[in-house]
Amino acid sequence: MGSVAVTTPPYRVSQAHAEEFLVRAYADKLSKKNLAILRKIFAHPSVVHRHLALDDLKGLIHEHPDNRIARFTRWAVDLSSQAILKALTPVGLTPDDVSGLVVNTCTGYICPGISTYLIEKLRMSDKTRAHDLVGSGCGGGIPNLQICEDMAKSSDNGVIVGVSVEICSATYQMADDLSLIISNALFADGASASVLWRRSEGLELIASASYYKPESRDDIRYIYKNGQLRNQLSVSLPELAGKAVTRVITDLLKPRGLAPKDIQHWAFHPGGERVINAIRDEIGLPEGQLQATRSVLAKFGNMSSPTVFLCCVRF
Repeated sequence: MGSVAVTTPPYRVSQAHAEEFLVRAYADKLSKKNLAILRKIFAHPSVVHRHLALDDLKGLIHEHPDNRIARFTRWAVDLSSQAILKALTPVGLTPDDVSGLVVNTCTGYICPGISTYLIEKLRMSDKTRAHDLVGSGCGGGIPNLQICEDMAKSSDNGVIVGVSVEICSATYQMADDLSLIISNALFADGASASVLWRRSEGLELIASASYYKPESRDDIRYIYKNGQLRNQLSVSLPELAGKAVTRVITDLLKPRGLAPKDIQHWAFHPGGERVINAIRDEIGLPEGQLQATRSVLAKFGNMSSPTVFLCCVRF
């Protein structure tokens, strides 16, 4: 792997400002219980700032669906192209060198996909092999990397770029619903890019593993309500995440004679304070091993699939 880069929109909002905005806009629509929960969640120090693909939070109120998908498209393409250039430049490459492109997202749908816009914007070859992945949620970067790895192995000198981009603000909804309150305190926008090649320089991608639990899909998913995406979260999610991550780690380490204590650096998806704590407790990691993950959550929130790559570059 040649390099990894992450980019975020310039607009940064503090949790205090976001709380003030939501209370002012929705206090009369929330129950006293949920209003108190909202204030408690936004006051928690696990998240301090987030970056959003907006000029101002007021733009979220009554945003027309057509304007929303247009905003998703513009920012997804802009952030992705910035991330690609940030990943290519340090290793002496340009978009002309890219022979394969894989893009994943779960926060918007356009057809043809984001990859076609990137090929056009960055003037990549019209022979670039391109794939667009949807529906993999926060873990979308993993199947992305797996496809990139397969493409790189089939090419002696090819440069493959994997992009994870999420405009979570393009799925914004608010109601007297705990899932939406938590989502609006946690999610943010951003993009990552990874450069894969068959060269000795850079990081080596040794192995990957996946673990799917389709029966748990209702514990974290997007649903459609009134024709628009809406986040749905379960209170059981931290426990489920902790057990699932442990299974994947075991599948990766055990065949190689390794245990968690043998790993020096960890980069977990910052899914939220309770999710991080559940993973820590399930695996038995010391708190110091979670520094990168907690730092990213505090400064950027949860950007869905690009976020774990930001944990990697924080090292």
